[in-house]
Amino acid sequence: MRYFVGCKHELHHLEVVFSLSQPRSSNDVAARADLLAAAADSCGLHRVEVAKTRESCLDGVHSARYVRFLRTIYADWVAAYGPPPDGIFPNVFPTMRIGDRYPEDPVGRVGLHMHDQLAPIHEHTFAAALEAATIADTAAKAVLQGDRAAYALCRPPGHHAGRDCGGGATYLNNAAVAAQTLLSKAKRVLLVDIDVHHGNGTQDIFYERDDVHFISLHRDPAHYHPYFWGHAEERGAGPGTGFNRNVPLPGETDDIAYMAALDTALQEGMLKSPDALVVSMGFDAHVDDPSKGLRLTTDVYGRIGQHFAALNLPTVLVQEGGYNLEMAPRCLSAFLTGFQS
Repeated sequence: MRYFVGCKHELHHLEVVFSLSQPRSSNDVAARADLLAAAADSCGLHRVEVAKTRESCLDGVHSARYVRFLRTIYADWVAAYGPPPDGIFPNVFPTMRIGDRYPEDPVGRVGLHMHDQLAPIHEHTFAAALEAATIADTAAKAVLQGDRAAYALCRPPGHHAGRDCGGGATYLNNAAVAAQTLLSKAKRVLLVDIDVHHGNGTQDIFYERDDVHFISLHRDPAHYHPYFWGHAEERGAGPGTGFNRNVPLPGETDDIAYMAALDTALQEGMLKSPDALVVSMGFDAHVDDPSKGLRLTTDVYGRIGQHFAALNLPTVLVQEGGYNLEMAPRCLSAFLTGFQS
């Protein structure tokens, strides 16, 4: 099994984010990717460096104006207001918007496209995000060319990035890119998100489509980020009705309850006859993760990996969260060991 990785993420530093009305250090640090790569190496995966990025992999996933926004906003902001000391943050949101006029000022564009203050934009953010999306696209192409499975070691993560927006430490939706790439041959993709946070961006992208069946198991958003998305009654719309499945879980969810919920969700997903699988693979549901969402142990990730392998589908594993720098690599090792057993 191969894993795909890049180096531009090292330029993407999030020194400060805003959470609970106060500044704090981001949990998404560059060292996280290096530690996960070491875990992948220890599991016998073969490393492939992705050097050349391509915006074309974003077609069908993100709007052209959003991609243009990410590409140009830092330079536009510097030209208008000077270099931002801690990155560009939104400070106004379109909650009472009238009409569909696109803001001319950078402040308005940031408020329109970024849905929280957990994803500041720095000089090299777009380069890092585009590399992560290209990594996911490359891993999916490897599967299309015959690999049984591939691991896309993406940083920044992606599942909070919707068609026209970013947030939650994410900018471009890597898992959605992988699914869209697989659809060049597959008729339908099963996309399962096991990150502790709901994949609201992924849901947004595929909510009215029936070629991707999206399943997300996550901490109940009634009391947890992203708050406004991820409830059980959100089942898709139009042609996508019935192709969106949210499984909100209480904070005390342990290994046994989680596996029962996962098995039920996977059984439902297989009824849609998918041709390929994408896993948004977050490890922040671990009991010792700073996200403090669920109570999973390291060992259960081995069982989760086994259950995904048992689906016997061409599979792309896309890295999402997991912010305990000691436990996340152990969770990855457990998952990969189970998946390859």
